[in-house]
Amino acid sequence: MSVYGAEQVDVVILCGGMGTRLKTVVDDKPKPMAEIDKRPFIDILIEHISTFGFKRFILCTGYKAETIQEYYKSKKSKVEILTIKEKKLLGTGGAVKNAEALIQSSPFLVLNGDSFFDIDLRRFIDFHISRKALLSIALINAKDSKDYGSIEIDSSNRIVRFSEKEKAGRDSLINAGIYLFNSEVLSLMPNNKKFSLEYDFFPKIVDREFYGYSANGFFIDIGTPERYIQAKQLLKDFNTLKK
Repeated sequence: MSVYGAEQVDVVILCGGMGTRLKTVVDDKPKPMAEIDKRPFIDILIEHISTFGFKRFILCTGYKAETIQEYYKSKKSKVEILTIKEKKLLGTGGAVKNAEALIQSSPFLVLNGDSFFDIDLRRFIDFHISRKALLSIALINAKDSKDYGSIEIDSSNRIVRFSEKEKAGRDSLINAGIYLFNSEVLSLMPNNKKFSLEYDFFPKIVDREFYGYSANGFFIDIGTPERYIQAKQLLKDFNTLKK
């Protein structure tokens, strides 16, 4: 049983990127709206996350924001779904800061809207609370981390170092695109500025109460045409097994 239940935790999903690499196969909609088994990828993501008890979702939109906003305006849902549009593209970090006025919980969950990682999010919350962390990142072991960069943790799971993509090696822990932020993190972020969580912000606060939660589970992202095609089949198989 979580000390802090999932139903009390807001979920912020980053949906604002242009998805440049995916445009050869998905050119008429934002990346999170790419279809998997005739459903938007983000719909599958929200449905999966809600099974852990999360009830309030904030979608940070940017590129082709209206596609996402119109879809959820007309869709009936058992959870609350809010959207916020960036006036200019703000990157992953700027998007979180831009949503500050809508975020009501501490901690709150942040996810990339183009990746799926099947981990127990309630245990992730327990980990974050037990460490008294300011920020926690879900990590997964990758056989080849050159496309993602790698993260090093010490024996207490504290994050000690980030390595860029080209410097990363094999069999490394990578960022799975799922984070827990305490609300104090927002005060450390600049206003109305484009910046990346992964490359601009996280390395600057590595000396704070910053922890990595290492887990095993099904992981896929749809960032490239090859991985999108792979995700179509893998998620279909995954959903079949879950039924």
